[in-house]
Amino acid sequence: MTDRQPEPDRDFEEVLAYLKEARGFDFTGYKRTSLMRRVAHRMSQVSIDSHTEYIDYLQLNPDEFNALFNTILINVTGFFRDPEAWEYLRGEVIPSMLGERGPDDPIRIWSAGCASGEEAYSIAIALAEALGPDAYRRRVKIYATDVDDEALAQARQASYTARELEGLESELLEKYFEAHDGRFSFRKDLRRTVIFGRNDLVQDAPISRIDLLICRNTLMYFTQETQAKILGRFHFALVPRGVLFLGKAEMLLSHTRIFDAVDLKRRIFRRAASGNGASHFVTHAFVQDRRIDIGGLDQLRELGFSASPVAQVVVTSDDVVALVNHQAEATFGLSGKDVGRPLRDLDLSYRPVELRGYVDQARLERRTLRVKDVEWARGPGDTMWFEVHVNPLVDSGNGILGVSIVFHDVSAARRLLEELEQANHQLEAAYEELQSTNEELETTNEELQSTVEELETTNEELQSTNEELETMNEELQSTNDELQTMNDTLRDRSGELDEVNGFLESILTSLRAGVIVLDLEMRVLAWNRGAEELWGMRRDEAEGMHLLNLDIGLPLPELRPVVRQALSDGSFTTEVKVDAVNRRGRDVHVRVVCTSLRSSTGEPNGAILVMEQHV
Repeated sequence: MTDRQPEPDRDFEEVLAYLKEARGFDFTGYKRTSLMRRVAHRMSQVSIDSHTEYIDYLQLNPDEFNALFNTILINVTGFFRDPEAWEYLRGEVIPSMLGERGPDDPIRIWSAGCASGEEAYSIAIALAEALGPDAYRRRVKIYATDVDDEALAQARQASYTARELEGLESELLEKYFEAHDGRFSFRKDLRRTVIFGRNDLVQDAPISRIDLLICRNTLMYFTQETQAKILGRFHFALVPRGVLFLGKAEMLLSHTRIFDAVDLKRRIFRRAASGNGASHFVTHAFVQDRRIDIGGLDQLRELGFSASPVAQVVVTSDDVVALVNHQAEATFGLSGKDVGRPLRDLDLSYRPVELRGYVDQARLERRTLRVKDVEWARGPGDTMWFEVHVNPLVDSGNGILGVSIVFHDVSAARRLLEELEQANHQLEAAYEELQSTNEELETTNEELQSTVEELETTNEELQSTNEELETMNEELQSTNDELQTMNDTLRDRSGELDEVNGFLESILTSLRAGVIVLDLEMRVLAWNRGAEELWGMRRDEAEGMHLLNLDIGLPLPELRPVVRQALSDGSFTTEVKVDAVNRRGRDVHVRVVCTSLRSSTGEPNGAILVMEQHV
């Protein structure tokens, strides 16, 4: 199934072009229907009807950009949103992913489109539960990105209200959050592993060597062509057998094999070993990109390999040296004459580390090996440190083509560690000096003890005063008993109110028609099940929102005059019929009855909207 895009609106396209030119935000890949509705909603809020006039307004009011972006980039998220999918990820995918890696191998996670951070902290909690806090802090790095700077600023605070944490189990809430002034902050020792940054999935380079990539309900806002480009970048970002976790609303099928389905129902995929095969996750636009004929590609690959700043050697399945880049030649004294020779005949096979055993192991186990802390003394006073990666090169049939050996120079990092160790020694010396100072303070403390004894005498005098206060406390206690009696009476009345509220709630739930109850400021007080089924927005998402800020298919600007009249006239009642789009995206006719919500004195307290769909 392909996306059906509306005919392009030239004036609207000029707005998108201006946003890209002025602020670097490229929304041309977004679906036009949703995008035009949200831009029109923002224009109505500033009382502008023309796209050309809105461009002028943006030029004169720079603050309007942020308001527009907040309207376009709707950040709806939550902790462990869609619990069934998260439960499968925690119970099946994460244990399998950890089992494929060594006990000290780093784990790299990318949360793309992280909004206000709930998703990033959810995967942090899941991994901390699987690894334990100590191993988690040592091994895990979570990169959380978004294009919304305000959302990123909120996410960095790692502070949430009780309502925002409703989806979190009480045990996890107590274990991973600290309460302070009515809010809950994520644990600081684990917060340091989550790195937030701005990244535009359409324009910016992807983060590489990712083990698990989470991008839920973000691709749905892009066209098929843009989705294909993003999925290609995701494929590049993931390590072999890396996992992609998408939202339940995102499902694209075509004929190019770049992702294998792990669990199609829960939208969990694994990076495929090759780019060819049967019906898998990508769009046709990506297929067209792969068919572009690039001239001189073999020469380009060879030059790119040779120019790599990291020393690299590739051997065949028979341990014959096939490729050596310039950095490997300069570092280990190799040359073009060594190509074609068996690896065992080169000094490189045992210096700086015994390579043949690791090559055989990587070839046998079909997995990448990392050899850390490899020391090599090239000469007097010239010591280098390497981290060696031994990667098996596997074809589409899981056959071994060869092995790539990459030498990452970590000498600078090693020297920093040595300097850090020296700084730690200096810190220990300073601690000993601090200890001697502490002993002197203990002497001073004994002198203060005598002062305390004098204060104890004063305390006895205060004791007599305390007895007088106790007499006053008994009098207050009798007053408290009277207040308790009044409290019991209030509690009984509260129970009666709860029964009335339950009765009213059952009425709203039983009505098949959609019902919205508004206060005098047009904020939603009640949102029944009929409204949820008609517009696809849950009650907890709608209640407390301003009516005109609801992102539903009902043409709210057309209803605004009717609602305002109901809010000002306690006897007002009217009926209107409008064209709308229901939660399934279908065009429907809706009959809306708007009436004033009156107080006992007849004054308007709000408004009631009753909506029925007509076929």
